[in-house]
Amino acid sequence: MIDRAALLFFALVSCSAFAQAPPPGLAGSLPREHSANVQATLVPVAGHELTATDLETFLDGFMPLQLLQNDIAGAVIAVVKDGKVLFTKGYGYADVETKRPMTPETLVRIGSTAKLFTWTSLMQQVEQGKVELDADVDRYLDYKIPKTFDKPILVRHLMTHTPGFEEDIKALGAVNVDLRRGMTHQIPGRIYPPGTTPAYSNYGAGMGGYIVQRVSGEPYVGYVESHVFKPLGMNHSTLVQPLPPEMASNMSSGYEVASSKAGGFEVVGIPPVGAATTTATDMTKFMLAYLGGGEYNGARILRPETVKVMFTRQPGLGLDSRGNLMCLGFYEASSHGHFMVGHEGDSEYFHALLRLMPDANLGFLVSYNSAGNGAIRPREVLWEKFLDRYFPANQPQEPTAATAAADVAAVAGTYMDSRRADDSFLKALYIAGETTVVPLADGAIAIDNDLFKDANGKPKHWREVGSLLYREVDGERYVIFQRDSSGRVTRFQSPWAVFVWQRVGLAVNKHLLIPLLVFSLFIMLSTVLAWPVAAVARKVLQCPLELPVQVRRRRLVIRLLCLLSLVFLAALGGYGAQILSDVFALTDGLDPIQYGIQLLGLIAALGTGVALYNAYLIIKDSAKGLWEKARAISIALAFLAFVWVVMVGHLANFNAAF
Repeated sequence: MIDRAALLFFALVSCSAFAQAPPPGLAGSLPREHSANVQATLVPVAGHELTATDLETFLDGFMPLQLLQNDIAGAVIAVVKDGKVLFTKGYGYADVETKRPMTPETLVRIGSTAKLFTWTSLMQQVEQGKVELDADVDRYLDYKIPKTFDKPILVRHLMTHTPGFEEDIKALGAVNVDLRRGMTHQIPGRIYPPGTTPAYSNYGAGMGGYIVQRVSGEPYVGYVESHVFKPLGMNHSTLVQPLPPEMASNMSSGYEVASSKAGGFEVVGIPPVGAATTTATDMTKFMLAYLGGGEYNGARILRPETVKVMFTRQPGLGLDSRGNLMCLGFYEASSHGHFMVGHEGDSEYFHALLRLMPDANLGFLVSYNSAGNGAIRPREVLWEKFLDRYFPANQPQEPTAATAAADVAAVAGTYMDSRRADDSFLKALYIAGETTVVPLADGAIAIDNDLFKDANGKPKHWREVGSLLYREVDGERYVIFQRDSSGRVTRFQSPWAVFVWQRVGLAVNKHLLIPLLVFSLFIMLSTVLAWPVAAVARKVLQCPLELPVQVRRRRLVIRLLCLLSLVFLAALGGYGAQILSDVFALTDGLDPIQYGIQLLGLIAALGTGVALYNAYLIIKDSAKGLWEKARAISIALAFLAFVWVVMVGHLANFNAAF
């Protein structure tokens, strides 16, 4: 939360600079007093003095080892404090092959952190009275959003990632299309009523940028250049893709890992989502502007009261106020007894983190040019170590809740990320990635997800300290479970307010579906492999198979359908792997391949009827032995399991919008 000193600071700045009433777009939107956040129970203790000398000593010892251990080529860090640049430095290489060093002037990508430019631009339109935060977005669009729910999507919902859209990744790979075409060519499905469920939405951010373009009358890319970059003197920042020739030579290469070959420049099809290329030096100006109430070096991009609104925790929206909430554009990242806001960003190669701590007048940015070789995100480890050194806090001694033993059974189970594709074959990937809450012997829980692992790669343990409020053992972060009206625990929120995890039923539970798929694959593969083996054996033993024509045909059809099912799953797996390896290569040109693969799956699924009919005939035939009946039943069950997985995972629904 923002403490009282920070609120007083913003109030004084606002009053001294602006005596007039807020513009219509901000009316009724000024922040209320922040809710009592659990982080406020921490008591600050003395840490190292945050000076440029001490920070350089710390980072010079920490960063080279982190880059080496995680196989990361390079990173750049910027820290601002008290209205000045405290520290900027690059570590490692911008180009491994040529040994070009990373510097504060090296161009890097910051992924979705660039959404802050979109939200800044949108709030400029709010200040001018051209946009209202609580207005229906339809007022500003020239295309229609499907009316799945009665409740309208508000501009505020876009800025808090609660418009309710399912995940949309295909549009990110669209190249050389105008913003309107990018927004209208593929409108993602709506799976939540607006304002009820945080589910990080690239499409929602794209819509925010398109609204800027519509109401300002300027192309989005040019608008940001003119109204954000230019006033702040961010002369080495751009949204142009690919980079202009004069900038390209200073661009850092991007890597999966430093020991691999460099990848190409990643083009983001919808620029407001995260198309920015910038430098650490330029980003210091952006952070200083926000910490300065919207002003940097005499140039103002936002009014102080607008910044105050953007830093305000947004209550409701499906989140429990005891934990971190969404702000406007920023998400709350409170920790170590301080209210903080921030954003993160990821492309295939670049991974950035930005944090602002208003009460300490501090800003922090890091961008890595490699994903690295570990499940633990290096940027999170770096940020935690930075806070531990300069902003340590005594951990509150909260007793274990008396309800811990009873509640652990209620919260244990399997959950799915609210940010997901829900109506395409990619749903299968989200099912496979479901998160399991595991009860522990002492009444604590563990959460089987990389986001909830410690720096050593081991799952963190969480202990109940309040009603369904679980605190990290030997830490200060919280996860909070929520019940529905019937009292059943249905989801939980984490320190990251941009999505929640929702409990899944048995029908879409990976702990059932994966064994079913394995069983199906085993039976089908055994059937296919036994086909030539049996034929060779009969030939060697001179023991021909004498069966009625109808039976021979049924056997042949079943084996061909088993083979077709295996080919379908292998092809779909390869297609999915290609998507995961290069999201930005997705285009409509791949649709025929997807449709062809899904047609194979549909034909294979029809084999269920043949397998069931064959099992029925064999079971009722008294001349058939137990082994033959068991085999026929197992094949029929394998096809039933296959069809269930295909249906639940939407593997053959011919939806190329994802």
